Amino acid sequence: MPNETLSKHLFHWENQHMKWAMRLRVALYLAQALDHCSSRGRALYHDLNAYRILFDQEGNPRLSSYGLMKNSRDGKSYSTNLAFTPPEYLRTGRVIPESVVYSFGTLLLDLLSGKHIPPSHALDLIRGKNFLMLMDSCLEGHFSNDDGTELVRLASRCLQYEPRERPNVKSLVTALTPIQKETEVPSHVLMGIPHGTLSSQQKILTPLGEACSRMDLTAIHEMLEKNGYKDDEGVANELSFQMWTDQIQETLNSKKRGDTAFRAKEFETAIECYTHFIGGMMVSPTVFARRCLCYMLFDMPQEAPGDAMQAQVISPEWPAAFYLQAAALFSLGMDKDALETLKDGTDLEARKHS
Repeated sequence: MPNETLSKHLFHWENQHMKWAMRLRVALYLAQALDHCSSRGRALYHDLNAYRILFDQEGNPRLSSYGLMKNSRDGKSYSTNLAFTPPEYLRTGRVIPESVVYSFGTLLLDLLSGKHIPPSHALDLIRGKNFLMLMDSCLEGHFSNDDGTELVRLASRCLQYEPRERPNVKSLVTALTPIQKETEVPSHVLMGIPHGTLSSQQKILTPLGEACSRMDLTAIHEMLEKNGYKDDEGVANELSFQMWTDQIQETLNSKKRGDTAFRAKEFETAIECYTHFIGGMMVSPTVFARRCLCYMLFDMPQEAPGDAMQAQVISPEWPAAFYLQAAALFSLGMDKDALETLKDGTDLEARKHS
């Protein structure tokens, strides 16, 4: 998936904003992907957000992180910012298929606005018939009011407080299909991205990549410790002032205790403290990376790949997450998969520095 995330193209674009036709296409492809999941008995896609949507070689949007669904049938595991959490999760601590539709509604808001707007604020604008204030200013003059109204109406239905009042995923596909635009234009043209394969020239591993390739866990530990948390910069932890409670402070204290244990190479303690932090309301790719390494050093390699994958989900452009996943796969004897992941990391590193 060489062409970045939906988050990058919507919130942090550089050369051109995402066109209206492409936003409609993203919504349809995503609805089709969720319908596919539902038809295969995997209706609980956890924490659906703009970071989980990747673009392939052709510029088509793809739903990622299917691995998170395979053991997620009971609705217990769910991680997101509270402002964007389905109401029923706050009441019961579980998600249901209708919760996925709610999250789809938040993605429609992202596509409409080009921003990550809390649903409560967006619904206030919709109820006040101020939906044009929702729209991305870059789209002015590029969509009809009827199409804009239809998408706003669909988002509003998805964000209903009562789960039974939300549409099912199949009806989302039905609603989005007839409003597609420029269907004959390839996605890579709409996106304005180069079409073709990446350079196949030899990529040089960074020191961390090199250490991961040879499974030098001591060197990896030294590099992660030296790097600190600078790679967490820009990671969204959208918590309102009211949410900074004693619970949040305890979560942060758990991270500090974990860092102390990590520095002292007390890996069992570090795992316990980082696990407490991860169960809180904040996200940190570095914490997942550190716990991943702790699992390998504490002879629990089977737990390590999941943490490396979570670090990738939070920071899709962070090569270290790919290198650590490669090390975790090497530790499980999955050398072929590890080499492919190592190549993904080096390719990402090369794109970042090109």
